[in-house]
Amino acid sequence: MRMIESQRAEQDPLALLRLCQLVSPALPVGAYNFSQGLEYAVHAGWVHDEATTQSWVLGIARHTVATLDLPLLIRMHDAWSRDNENQARYWSAYLLASRETEELRAEERHLGRSLAKVLVSLGMSDAGPWCRHEQASYACLFALAAARWLVSAEQAGQGYLWAWCENQVLAALKLLPLGQSAGQRMLNELLPCIPSLVTAATRLADEEISMASPSHGMASAWHETQYTRLFRS
Repeated sequence: MRMIESQRAEQDPLALLRLCQLVSPALPVGAYNFSQGLEYAVHAGWVHDEATTQSWVLGIARHTVATLDLPLLIRMHDAWSRDNENQARYWSAYLLASRETEELRAEERHLGRSLAKVLVSLGMSDAGPWCRHEQASYACLFALAAARWLVSAEQAGQGYLWAWCENQVLAALKLLPLGQSAGQRMLNELLPCIPSLVTAATRLADEEISMASPSHGMASAWHETQYTRLFRS
């Protein structure tokens, strides 16, 4: 099934452009409001310069996004490709249940519902019920859009991880005096890691889906009571 979808995506001249649309910072889902605990990490001094920022982002990418988000995204892409909404709903609920803090769960729902509204405005009726769905997740709606636009699961995974890395770097630029060139250097270093992380995610069995970034969860939890905040997470 995935090989067939990949071939169809390669034959569709709009697939790559649709993926660009889906990961664009101009997509009105409000991702710029969230730092996923990075703001607390800066507050605590764990992240304080270009090197520590890159280490923080790459660590979470490797041990949470690539081992939790991406394998679930791939499963939801497969479910939507087979028009199995119940299976997509199951994995979306699984992802929400795996978020360690209320802030991270609220972020996931907010981004998922916001993306659902965007997709409805673009004529994707399948997204309609998810605009207020309790189990809506960003990864689930991202997978829906990718499947409907004939973007392969692998390409969707790469785009999803790139967008996540970019958003984290942009958050760091707002929190630290790094400058735009530093942001581009960090993204340049992160970019080559993305294909291998996505490939590894495609090989994970259900029982291997997990996460191992405790500092990320603690930073998110402590951010909930941080005195001054720029971001919602």
